[in-house]
Amino acid sequence: MSADPLWLSSRREFLRRFAGATALLGAKPWLNVASAAAASGAATNADVNASAHSADGAPWFRRCYRWGQTNLTEVDPERFDLPFWRAQWKRTCVQGVVVNAGGIVAYYPTKIPLHRRAAKLGEHDLFGDILRAARADGLAVQARMDSNRADESFYRAHPDWFAVDANGKPYQVTDLYVACVNGPYYDEHIPAILREVATLYSPDGFTDNNWNGPMRHQPCFCENCQAKFRARSGHGIPVKADWNDPVYRDWIMWNYERRLQIWDNFNRITREAGGPHCIWVGMMAGAQNWQSRVFRDDREIYRRTELIMLDDQRRFDGEGFQHNGEIGQRIHSVGGWEKLIPESNAMYHLADHNFRLAAKPPAEVYSWVLEGIAGGVQPWWHHVGSQQPDQRQLHTAQPLWQWHRDHEEFLVNRMPVAQIGLVWSQRNMDFFGRDDGAAQVDDPWNGFMQAMVRARIPYVPVHLDDVERVTRELGLRTLVLPNLAAMSDGQAASLRAFVAAGGSLFATGLSSLCNEWGETREDFSLADVLGVHLPEKHAWRNDALRLRQAKEWTQTYLRLASSRHPVLRGFEETEILAFGGVLEDLRVAEDAVVPLTFIPAIPTSPPEEVWMRVPSTEIPGLVLRELKSGARVAYSPADLDRRFSRENLPDHGDLLRNILLWLARDDVPFIIEGTGLVDAHLYSQPGRRVLHLVNLTSAGTWRTPVHEVIPLGPFQIKVKTENSSRVRSLVSNKPLHGEIRDGWIHFEVARLVDHDVFVLE
Repeated sequence: MSADPLWLSSRREFLRRFAGATALLGAKPWLNVASAAAASGAATNADVNASAHSADGAPWFRRCYRWGQTNLTEVDPERFDLPFWRAQWKRTCVQGVVVNAGGIVAYYPTKIPLHRRAAKLGEHDLFGDILRAARADGLAVQARMDSNRADESFYRAHPDWFAVDANGKPYQVTDLYVACVNGPYYDEHIPAILREVATLYSPDGFTDNNWNGPMRHQPCFCENCQAKFRARSGHGIPVKADWNDPVYRDWIMWNYERRLQIWDNFNRITREAGGPHCIWVGMMAGAQNWQSRVFRDDREIYRRTELIMLDDQRRFDGEGFQHNGEIGQRIHSVGGWEKLIPESNAMYHLADHNFRLAAKPPAEVYSWVLEGIAGGVQPWWHHVGSQQPDQRQLHTAQPLWQWHRDHEEFLVNRMPVAQIGLVWSQRNMDFFGRDDGAAQVDDPWNGFMQAMVRARIPYVPVHLDDVERVTRELGLRTLVLPNLAAMSDGQAASLRAFVAAGGSLFATGLSSLCNEWGETREDFSLADVLGVHLPEKHAWRNDALRLRQAKEWTQTYLRLASSRHPVLRGFEETEILAFGGVLEDLRVAEDAVVPLTFIPAIPTSPPEEVWMRVPSTEIPGLVLRELKSGARVAYSPADLDRRFSRENLPDHGDLLRNILLWLARDDVPFIIEGTGLVDAHLYSQPGRRVLHLVNLTSAGTWRTPVHEVIPLGPFQIKVKTENSSRVRSLVSNKPLHGEIRDGWIHFEVARLVDHDVFVLE
């Protein structure tokens, strides 16, 4: 196994090779690397990169696995060092590049009125120069657009093309004006640019950094929007957000539909002008909450697009690196396991403060990128500006992109192996999460994700509309509903059918209590499955239920039943569990088991007052059932998932793990024994399985950025297999000793630095 992570060994080699040259040019240190690279013969990369235009029959968007992007600035036309960047393409083994073309500003001599050329462009064709060089090096080229804003001169020429608030004031981001998605800017101006670029340059495709227009909190009241929405609904644009108003809900769906129209129209234009494979793929974000706020319909877009360009460059402390693995699997589960998902990875420091010219610590970059690769995402490096005063970010990508090239066959075109599906729905984020999606949807989701990662239980995200397809496709036997409140009768019926066929179900919080618009039902739609009913007089009504569930109580507890159920394994020496949530009384089916009940809040001070006035109640905190179909069902009205996400108490994570294993009857595809926080993804390919482990143990796991990687090991691993007898590591490139016993292959991993991939054949 490697003694050092890839980034550390690469840095030493980089400094050794280019040390002497760095002091020579002084005032322009970014040129030193280019000069040294050119001197070493690294002028082109056609000899090492698989051509994006090879004759294997697959289109470019199915075979370009590694990407690079130098996001141009307005001064780059007079300083762009093309020989250096061609050498950088070669060093990082990219197969495609993203190059600024137009939108806010043009990097080619455009003829489109008001399509302003970059400040230092003049008659220079920087986009064309880079495209031709990339083509000569065998690379695919995506023309990068930024389509939703323009400067003041454009706004003054066409104020009716831009979004305005209820008082007629235009929306601005920095000093730029936000374009209306229902006017000529999107129907005429951007299409004209797409046609011009496609006709002049024939790029392989187009991507667009910011194509969605105004966000949800920026309703547009321009004449175009008012006229079109009135023609649709008979009403004007709602002046205020009222989620219980059918007109406001219709406005939400109208905005989603318009973004899909833009997606389809731009694709039609680029294919007509540039050929059948000249696709327009926008860009997408990884966070469900963000996608809802910008009206990007994840499921519909991922199903129709040929390629997903993912702009999700960083982690947040509460989610951790594992969020990137979850993103990849969630997108694949909806869009298809064969599609590629290049993800823009910032080589610069991007956190609460955007230090876009300062290098991000390599350990932070690698942990994020490796989690993405483990989840089925492809690497795409990103720099802002063609000249980098902090040279360290220029060589961060090289070793990992090279490693990816050497082992790409094991990292794409694979199916996940798991028993558990974590169910989600964008409409639940919209109409139940509403303006508090972080508390109502994100936290419960993240709580389950963290619990399963810590327990090394593989899972797959499953969209609520895809339950039948994905469970059949992957053989999933347990589904989890993390506070999935908003669902239609048809969606509830698909879950009921899954349970009737013997599948197990774990629901939490208000799952199935609302219809698809977030309106509260008289009872849970899945009450017959969960074995619980609301009392005749209950407080859960519309917004009140969200407020009550989100309220954070302290000094409340859950009492463990004296007769211990298997889900309480490991809690033998305690009668209580800390719990900071809130519960409502429920009627429970006679065949149900209630291993946890609620204990009301107690005083926190003075210490003499800290004792339980009501040591036990009949209010259920967890309800378990075993049905005649063979299914097992768990329902937790206690928001343990949300609490685990927020408070990180190990008792909550351990209890969620125990419940999941009970539901799955301990039928898991692998077992990993050894200490540390490790995320594990198992995949199936013809004739083999691929196990990817990512080391998430560091002093900065819950605080960005990570400064260093802390090695782990040893691990005892066993993987369920029918035909694998050999194990080899893709990091050390060495075979490991494996033993076949009782349908499992057993092997030991002595040391895990940043990650490793094990091929079982």
